[in-house]
Amino acid sequence: MIRVRNLVKRYGGIRVVDGVGFDVAEGEVFGLLGPNGAGKTTTMEMIEGLRKPDSGEIQLFGVDGVREPDKMKEMIGVQLQSTALFDHLTAEESILLYGSFYRQMRPVDELLKAFDLEEKRKTLVKHLSGGQRQRLAIALAVVHDPRVIFLDEPTTGLDPKARRDLWRIILTLKDEGRTIFLSTHYMEEAEQLCDRVAIMNAGQVIDLDSPSGLIRQLASDSVIEFALEKKAMEVSLRQLRGVKEVRQDEGLILLLTNDLRGTLSELIRTADQEELALSGLRTRTATLEDVFLERTGKRLTEK
Repeated sequence: MIRVRNLVKRYGGIRVVDGVGFDVAEGEVFGLLGPNGAGKTTTMEMIEGLRKPDSGEIQLFGVDGVREPDKMKEMIGVQLQSTALFDHLTAEESILLYGSFYRQMRPVDELLKAFDLEEKRKTLVKHLSGGQRQRLAIALAVVHDPRVIFLDEPTTGLDPKARRDLWRIILTLKDEGRTIFLSTHYMEEAEQLCDRVAIMNAGQVIDLDSPSGLIRQLASDSVIEFALEKKAMEVSLRQLRGVKEVRQDEGLILLLTNDLRGTLSELIRTADQEELALSGLRTRTATLEDVFLERTGKRLTEK
């Protein structure tokens, strides 16, 4: 459905997108995951035809996105990171306005129902909540029934309930057979929604796989987090049973292990023997956050 090869974009001589390439299959939710400044939005805007790449190849449905951007734009729907809506139009009027830009449009009633906006039909955009505005923005992106939908950090700034409402809508769009290209810096969002994820950092794709595949590459399925008070533990943490890797992150020590019970027992016993206090001790399963930390040395949410 989408083919990208060796995509490059420079600003002031700096490559903000540096040789990016990947394929997106029909009907999948494909995610770009990375911190702010990684190059996600610039990459998406070049694929959408909103920015011209300095070099590289873009194809959608076999159409050359670099040489024929207008032809390609007719076949895609786009929700930008910051969608400028008309405050003094109602939700219904907004859909009718955007639909008038295309040769065909989905029925207004159908869109209002699909995006939980039926009760807001006559409400001015300026009176909609953040979640309602985002749902309207995505409704406008699919008003012409596109096969591919681009969503650029669609849940940024939303509360947990509004975020999960959007997740449900995105999965419904997938169930309709649409291809969804999603950028996010929320690792939970990528794990919940994406069939495959490309991790971007400093303008490059540094890994690409399914969320579970990326996590399996860590060679450990559990993480123990804690902080040590006063002095360091004399016994090497790497010698504890099951420990595959030891990291330090924002004052915490992270032990990646495949033997959670064994590692935890030895850690507590060793700390007790050396009269050390373990503060903030907790265990969890490995996540994409751990994958990104391993690949880049920083968290997904860092700016």
